Amino acid sequence: MTSDCCDGLDCTSTVACTEINSNLSAVSRSDLARFRPIGYVPGSRGCRELIAMATVPVSQFPTTPIHRLGAVVLSRVESVGDFALFSFGVLRQLAAGRPRRGLMLETMCIVGVGSIPVVVVTGVFIGMVLAVQGYASFHQMGMETRIGSVINSSLVKELGPVLAATMLAGRVGSAMAAELGTMRVTEQIDAIRALGANPLRQLVVPRFLACFLLIPILTIVADTVGIIGGWLFSTWVLEVNSHFYWVHSRSFVTAFDVATGLIKSVFFGGAIALFSCYHGFHCQGGARGVGRAATVAFVASFIAILALDFFLGLLLDTGYRMVYPVSPSLL
Repeated sequence: MTSDCCDGLDCTSTVACTEINSNLSAVSRSDLARFRPIGYVPGSRGCRELIAMATVPVSQFPTTPIHRLGAVVLSRVESVGDFALFSFGVLRQLAAGRPRRGLMLETMCIVGVGSIPVVVVTGVFIGMVLAVQGYASFHQMGMETRIGSVINSSLVKELGPVLAATMLAGRVGSAMAAELGTMRVTEQIDAIRALGANPLRQLVVPRFLACFLLIPILTIVADTVGIIGGWLFSTWVLEVNSHFYWVHSRSFVTAFDVATGLIKSVFFGGAIALFSCYHGFHCQGGARGVGRAATVAFVASFIAILALDFFLGLLLDTGYRMVYPVSPSLL
């Protein structure tokens, strides 16, 4: 047993030792297998010192479906908490003071002015699509002149704010997530923090204010061009009487409908900015992570837009019915 253990081992180095009696025959091979020999030091005759390290088996974490489900749930809860802390941090920096004027104007130009063309094109086609889809139903009932009421009401309450927010999320939100994600993976955000500045104040607050303040203006633009597009198509192509088109629209669409769309748009803009900047700030994994952050930012923003549209619409309509029980009718 002794010769078997000592053959081929270096007997000149030692770090820590476990003394084994010269009677190695009393130690079984299964006991020796628990040690990983590192070196031997010459000792007295019939006695040697074994430098060994015990190998401890590493227990693996269970991978049952229940454990995997729990890991996913914990990850989602942690993400919600991180997003809440991120949002509170942005609001705290916003309350501390306004960002620099030059940076704010540059961000507002990118967010607002750059989004006008896509919002105009989208609004015009949505107005014409509503005219095409609604004319057949109203024509069967002999109510063609009332089609303007449905077009204008749908635009100012729902489609105008939602489509303007969707275009903003696709064009601006993804760009913000990609830009901040690139700054994260290249450690520019860490450099800003090392210089003593707050990254939230320098990078997120201007983008949040730009989206929050400018999306109502973009919503008004979308509503205006959509109403004009629907009116032109209805009167020129579908030959609807223009006078009665506007008379019925004015009697059905109220100021509350316009206010509802603008209130929704403010919340949409805030959600787009927060989700986009959050995913950009927490980007990982290099170039692939930047692309993933831009995609997730748009998807999360779009889901938030639809959820906010539902809950805000339900809340505002309920409040309006409590104050004004009688609503205008198409008939």
